[in-house]
Amino acid sequence: MKRSEFLKTAGAAALSVFAVGHLSSCNTSGSKKNQLPKVFMTKDISAQGLMALYKALNKQVNGKVAIKLHMGEPGNVNYLRPEIVRELCMAVNGSFVDSNVYYESPRSTTAGNLQSALDHGFTFAPVDILDSEGEVRLPVIGGKQLKEAIFGSHIMNYDWIISVAHFKGHVMAGYGGTFKNLAIGIASVAGKQVIHTNGPDSDQWSCTGKPFFEKIIEYNKSLMDKKGDKMIYFNVLNNLSTSCDCDSNAPHPTMPDIGMLASTDPVALDKASLDCIYARPEAERKDLVERIEGCGGSYQVIYAEEIGLGSQQYELVNL
Repeated sequence: MKRSEFLKTAGAAALSVFAVGHLSSCNTSGSKKNQLPKVFMTKDISAQGLMALYKALNKQVNGKVAIKLHMGEPGNVNYLRPEIVRELCMAVNGSFVDSNVYYESPRSTTAGNLQSALDHGFTFAPVDILDSEGEVRLPVIGGKQLKEAIFGSHIMNYDWIISVAHFKGHVMAGYGGTFKNLAIGIASVAGKQVIHTNGPDSDQWSCTGKPFFEKIIEYNKSLMDKKGDKMIYFNVLNNLSTSCDCDSNAPHPTMPDIGMLASTDPVALDKASLDCIYARPEAERKDLVERIEGCGGSYQVIYAEEIGLGSQQYELVNL
């Protein structure tokens, strides 16, 4: 299916999804404050800002390190710029990782994916297409939708995973943050098909609403159960388009950049990012909020907390 057809189909599906809306703001009062997960934030969207967040997390990342981020569809101009992650990548001796895509695109092949990364400036570290040599199946424990998750096999080669998600809108998920970055982003093509469909004989984009979000979160649970505490998470809130970096014609952002956030709790991180969006003046946030609520995207953090991946309550620490 061509990219334009995908967006038209996905957008129509999204209109049928319930709206969850904004959730309550973080709780940092009383004795609970010291027990809440910390989310660190900086307004400095730069390599130095990202390093400040990394140091605040106080995690000793070592061994072989995967940095999962979206390196951008050919034609997209909103993707996360490589210079922002350069210093972090050098500090941990990391490799950029991604998987082949499920729709018609140069990035549906390993060669095309590597060329796109090269064209967008990801040239100062290895780029590893995780499903270039097959798949690995990991169990999903306690999920509503799935018993296993299918990832690119190379993910098993890494000791640590660092998620650097470009937080923005998404035509089916409402928003793309940490959870989408690690689920659909690391899933093999077969894994992406499982997430997006109601079965092998159904339409390419047939799975929507709660089942779709639950699959995304269950892929995260499978990966996080496997890697344990050897994962850290960043969200970069800039170029806040209503559409994903997989869209070659994503609309220009209609709200200003906000900053960058980091946490060892992925639920707290995505919730804090949503709260940052909703804290902006209504005129600024209108387009992105309509996208999030039109798809019921906030259900991602609700189900992620329910399944045990973290807390929607957090302490925000400004750097």
